[in-house]
Amino acid sequence: MKNKIIERIENADEDFEIQITNEKGDIMSVALKDVITATPSTPIINVANLMTKNNIRRVPITEPGSGKILGIITTMDILDFFGGGKRYNIITEKYNGNFLSAINAPIREIMTKDVKTMSYKDTIIDAASVMIEDKIGGLPIIDDDEQIIGMITEGDIVSKLKELIFGREARDLMTDNIITTTPGTRIEGVTKIMVRNSLRRIPIVGEDPNSNSKEEKILGVVTASDVLKYLGDHELFAKLFSNEGNDVVDVTIDNLMEDFLITAPMYEKTENLIDLMKKFSIKGIPIVDEDTNKLIGIVTVRDLLKAIVE
Repeated sequence: MKNKIIERIENADEDFEIQITNEKGDIMSVALKDVITATPSTPIINVANLMTKNNIRRVPITEPGSGKILGIITTMDILDFFGGGKRYNIITEKYNGNFLSAINAPIREIMTKDVKTMSYKDTIIDAASVMIEDKIGGLPIIDDDEQIIGMITEGDIVSKLKELIFGREARDLMTDNIITTTPGTRIEGVTKIMVRNSLRRIPIVGEDPNSNSKEEKILGVVTASDVLKYLGDHELFAKLFSNEGNDVVDVTIDNLMEDFLITAPMYEKTENLIDLMKKFSIKGIPIVDEDTNKLIGIVTVRDLLKAIVE
């Protein structure tokens, strides 16, 4: 896979200026160097709020003092914990359904310990290969002492190598086997769909309340970050501190949908999709039929990276 990317770069249109050398250590040229971390004893709820406050989807867990990486936590891990995934067993079994005790448990209880990392000596192409092979959206970068010195994401690589897929259309890259849900689905149900299918976003489809047509169309998109933000910011979050904790996840998903929906037609060029994602800070764009506005696919940042790599 790595050699394939190198070959594509070497054969790229000479009008494109792909500033990549594949030299040892060029991974740091695109890495985020100011990485937010937490320690193993940090309460789960504090890490969840840290993600929401800083609009990030992953937090490396480091050893106090040495700064060595011990684990990592993602928005999907938090949703797994809150929404009925395998980590939810911690609430039901270890804490007997007591949300207050569970959300104040140390993050070490739900973090992923076997962390895939990159070295500062690696290349951008190395990172792209690992992300696709292991289906990982972001990788911590460590130095010789196993201390975190950066983070690289799918979006970073797509921005760097985007010229390799310029001119292609959304229909060539999109995923058309889409899992959707309806506006009346409870947050608990949406969370379970995300966790069980490893989905970071779910399109919401249904009848348009502002139209006489009975045909279903896309009404919005809900992401894992949206759900996490709701759990942290919504007034019902206070109920997590009582025996009414389940009321929080009983709310329907239409309460989380954004009023402004970004979509694109199947013939949209990839360069425009990338610009839209960057402009609106989103990681996925629903693809719709221009005439009916019916959902026919979705293009995510991972789809873009796959197109670059494969």
